[in-house]
Formats: sequence, structure tokens, C-alpha cells
Amino acid sequence: MTANARVKVLLVDDVEENLRVLEALLDRDDIEPLRAISGREALELLLVHDVALALLDVQMPEMDGFELAELMRGTERTRHVPIIFLTAGTREHSRMFRGYDVGAVDFLFKPIDAAMLRHKVNVFVQLHKQQVERDQLAAELREMLRLNEMFVAAVSHDLRSPLGTVLTGVHLLESDVTDPGPRRILARMRSGVDRMKGMLDQLNDLARARLGGGIVVERSPASFRSFADKVFEDLRVAHPDRTLAVKYGDDGGAPLAGKWDAQRLSQVVANLVGNALIYGTQEQGAEVRVWGEGSKVIVEVHNGGVIPEALRPHIFDPFRRGAQRQAGDGLGLGLYIVRQIVIAHDGTIDVNSTPEAGTTFRVELPRESPA
Repeated sequence: MTANARVKVLLVDDVEENLRVLEALLDRDDIEPLRAISGREALELLLVHDVALALLDVQMPEMDGFELAELMRGTERTRHVPIIFLTAGTREHSRMFRGYDVGAVDFLFKPIDAAMLRHKVNVFVQLHKQQVERDQLAAELREMLRLNEMFVAAVSHDLRSPLGTVLTGVHLLESDVTDPGPRRILARMRSGVDRMKGMLDQLNDLARARLGGGIVVERSPASFRSFADKVFEDLRVAHPDRTLAVKYGDDGGAPLAGKWDAQRLSQVVANLVGNALIYGTQEQGAEVRVWGEGSKVIVEVHNGGVIPEALRPHIFDPFRRGAQRQAGDGLGLGLYIVRQIVIAHDGTIDVNSTPEAGTTFRVELPRESPA
């Protein structure tokens, strides 16, 4: 249904003359009345039409208005359709209570006040139109995001080839150049290429997560320490001015092992610990604790820094970056991708950050994928 289409209003009354009167009172270009002379006929119409409002006569044979309303409320398709009861009966509180109990938004008593009817119907027609417009806008935004993510995926993939050519050229020049000045320039070029490659990897992961319903992991038996220690060694080299303390806890004499995607979990460790080193205090550095608890392995990464309160609810959103981050250091996708990788392993990740205790990220990883 488009926002400019006629809005359908269901009219239910067992007296043909009453239906004609209602149609005449609601005769306007933007309303399409749907007439039903019984509750059964009304239900048949509701199976094929989306209506903005239902005007139900209370006193009908076989199925009265209250019974029809109960059936409407019991079906997902019609549960949220507003209902106004029309009745020639007395204003008995018990009847009105029953009507509101089965989902009525209002009562109108016969003879119907034409101005009052038009006013009430107009309110729900306008609400319905606004909801249609919001739904259309949301659908358009979803499609724009989908196309944007497809574009990002295509661009990040296509840029890998020319980037690889640049990196190959740097390697060839490094083997021939001996002068310190040009070698420093080549080293900076290599660093820039590596950083760009990391950004493309993140964009590719983002597109996979959004378009493919999550990041795909390839599980195989792995020891957590075997791949994590390599990451810790690289981070110590990259941050020589920061201390990194790692403590492996007891796992009942068994190795900290499970069926994981070691390459993907290396990304998790590198990002969490790298962030801890960047955002933590220089004096405290970062602390990592890893231990086993039954069917899962737990990783905690701690530093003395504090995540700003306004950022905490959005810390795992894409394109979020900390205040200390230097321009060019990344796209703000790291923690988003970390969370997607943890979820792909059927694990959980959360963060606690206070001025007194500092910041701790906690990851819980099942050793096996749930059956």
C-alpha cells in the first residue's frame, strides 16, 4: 500500500440500511469502505484486506460485535486494528467494560452523531497514513543501506588487487635500495599499505556481517595460548612504551583448548588488547587474564582508562571511535567486528567501565558449538 492509496475502513452491521448510512457519512476520496453484513463476512474481508479501522455493530445475530472483536484480537493480522463499537443499546457500564476488555478504543451510540463519527474516523485514518509513510521510509532506508553495503563489499574487494601491486613494488624496491633515507620512505609506504589493507579487511567484514547475517567462522581444534601468544608478542613490539601483563589461569590441568576459528579469534585478541594499550594509562598498561570454566574459556582484558559514559551504550556499534584515536588509525569498526566474531562462536562479550575500576572487556567462548 502506498501513502496516497485509499485507506480501508471496515463497516459491520446486520442491517443494510445502517451500512448505507455509514457509507454516506464516510463518503470521501481517501476512504474505501468495506461492507460486511455479518461477523463471518467481516472475518473473510479481514483475511485479504489491511484496514485502518473497524466500525462494529454490537447487536448482531450468530456472532455479535464483542465476539467478532475477540476473534480479531486473537489473530496476529488483525490484533492491532482499532475498533469502534456502534450500539443502539443503553449506556450500561458492564457492556462498555466488556467492549473495552475485548479491545475497543471507543463507543458510539445510535442514532450516530455524524460530526462525531467523522472526527473519530479521521483521527485513525490520519494515524494510519502516517504509519504507512513511516513504514515506506524505513523500507527505503533499509534498501539504501543494503545497496551501500553491497557497494562497500565490491569496492573493498576490488581495491585489494592494486594494493597488492603496490605492496609487491615496495618489496622489490626494498631489496635494491640501500640508502637509509629512501629505505625509511619505503618503510612508511609499507606501513601505509598495511594500514589500508586492515581497513579493507574491516570493510569486507562489515559487509559480510550485514549482508550475510553475520561473520562466518571455520572451526577446528585449537589451543587458545598457541595463537594468542603470537598476538601478544606483536603487540609488545608495536607498543614498546606500554606494559602488557598476561596471566593464564588453571584449567584443571588441561590446555585452554576448544573448536574455534583461530585466525578470527586472533582478531578479537589483537583488537581488544590493542585498544587497551592505546586507551589505557601509560603507567598501568594492559592486563589480560585467560582461564577455563567447564565448557567455556573466559578472557578478560583490563586497563586503567575509562570509556566516556555517552559512548558506552554504543561501544559495539560500527564507526565508533574513541576520543584518543588518531586520524587514520582506523574506521571505528574494530569492536563491532569483535562482537560479530564472538557471536559467530556462540559466545558473549560485555564491558564494564568506571573511573574507580577502569575498563574491563569480558569474553566468554564455548569450547564447542552447541548442537
